[in-house]
Parts: sequence; structure tokens; C-alpha cells
Amino acid sequence: MKTIKEHIKQGKFKPVYLLCGTEEYLKALYCGKLKEAILDGGDDMNYSRYEGREIDADEVIRMAETLPFFAERRLIVIEDSGWFKAQNELADYLRTMPESTIIVFREREVDKRNRLYKAVKEIGYISEMNGLDAADQKVFVASVLKEGGKKITAGTVEYFLARSGSDMNYIRNELEKLICYAYDREVITTEDIDAVCTEQITGKIFQMTEAVALKNQKKALALYYDLIAVREKPLTILYLLIRQFNLLLRTKDLAGRRVPNAEIAKKLSVPPYAVSKYIAQAKNFSSDRLKEAIAFGTDMEERVKTGRMADQIGVELVLLRYSM
Repeated sequence: MKTIKEHIKQGKFKPVYLLCGTEEYLKALYCGKLKEAILDGGDDMNYSRYEGREIDADEVIRMAETLPFFAERRLIVIEDSGWFKAQNELADYLRTMPESTIIVFREREVDKRNRLYKAVKEIGYISEMNGLDAADQKVFVASVLKEGGKKITAGTVEYFLARSGSDMNYIRNELEKLICYAYDREVITTEDIDAVCTEQITGKIFQMTEAVALKNQKKALALYYDLIAVREKPLTILYLLIRQFNLLLRTKDLAGRRVPNAEIAKKLSVPPYAVSKYIAQAKNFSSDRLKEAIAFGTDMEERVKTGRMADQIGVELVLLRYSM
């Protein structure tokens, strides 16, 4: 992201960019910044956008070959093409593309062994956007609130982020709600957050797993019933609970092999700041216990899906068994 900012500042761009990773907000944000800078504030006459798995590569090439009208550059944005997981002719074409054309890819999934990925890496720039670290998230929160004429203390930022999770779109929306709610007050408080911010289900799942690890059966069940009360589906909760056990097992393995936290974050596709929390929680389980919990949870999921068990009971059995 820092490199892209530098390209924008200097007005010197690579022929192709790949914005990938799990953080959709950041990919959309930097795609927008690149568009504005590359087109130099002009209209969309020299801009084309393609989305989805059915994009015609020949059409993209024809558009790329078209010289820009009354401008220096032509921009093509390609979103969620799936081309970085399959073979296509664009890998070879990028090396012969007119200098006046710039292509920006926004992709959810990429394979680093893919020919197109290697071509972009060779002649362009790849930015893997998997969320901001803890420090940058705090800066982001403060900057959004500042735009809205509000302030927040360091402690309140921590409280807000603990509830909101790491999804940047979600964080932005919750901050807009806080700005409106505070109205003419300048400082955002924890009471404001409690009043208008909805705690993400992933945060509840983390707390639920923590309660299971600490053998606090009452709290684990209370958190579960809170989610049921706001109409979260038991099967969704069970899926996320199994996913959490999987994350903890992988975290335990990677940390045990002394893999750096930044690398763990990449391998698990989680925000860097969250890794220390996962490591701390994983210490409360043995690897065998986590494997058993994953197997038992998966069995409950299969029983629910085949109609052999009520969905709500399936989750309760997982929580009861592993919080004893």
C-alpha cells in the first residue's frame, strides 16, 4: 500500500497492478485511488471495467490496444476474474501491451504459481491486502472520526476494535453510526459504542471459544444464546466454531515452529494484530484436544445437515463437551 501511495504521489505507474487478499475495503479504496490518479481526474471515456468469471479476454485485449482519447492513459479494471487460478492468454499479452494502457486487477483468490501472477510480479506491482495491523487500525478509526468532527481516546479505540472485528467496511459503517449518534458531542465514549454498535459474530465466537477453553460453561452457553436471540443460525455458529478450532490448531503448530507472527497472519489470512490473541487462546488447548473438537464438531454438522439432529442441540453438545 505504501508503494502504491508513492506511485500516485510521483505520477509514475506500473503497467499492471494486482490488488489481492481478504480485505475488500482496502482493495476498493486503493483501486479508486489508482483510478483517480491514472485518469488524472478525467471522465470515464478512457476507463473500462470488467467483472466476473465470464470476462472475454479477447475483448479486454482489444480495449487495451485502443489508444486513449485526448489523454495520456487508458485504464482497465478487472475484478474477480478467476484468471489467477486458471490459464489464459493475458499472461503473454501483458508484456506487449501499449505503454498508454494500465490494467488493475482486484481479485479474491490467487495462485502464486499461476503464469499471470508471475507476469504481473515481473512487470507490475502486487499488493496483498489482508487488513491493517493494530496501530494502523487505530489511526484509521481516529482519522474517520476526525473527518466527522469527533475525537476518541486510546482506551475507547481499543474497546471499539475489540467489538467490531477487523473488516474495514464494517468498521467504517459503525464509525458513521457513532458520528451520527454523538451529534453535537465531540468525544466518542464507550457508552456510545454500547448504544449503537453491533458486535460482530466473529467476536462472539472468539469469546465463546475463550469461555470453552477456561471451562466456563455458563458463559459459553450465554454467548451462544445471545447469538440465537439476534437470529443467528445455529449451523452458521457451528461452522464458525469449527473454523475457530481449526485456526487455533494451525496457530499452535506455526507458533510451535517459531514462525514469525507476520508470516502466521499471512498463512491464516487474519489481521496481523490478531495473531497474538490466537496464540494466547491456543495455549489453553492441547493439539489433541483441538483435533478432537474439530472432528466432533464436524460430525455434529453432518448430523444436522442430514436431519439426524436438531441444529441448536448440535451446537450445545459441542459447547458442553469441551467446556467440561
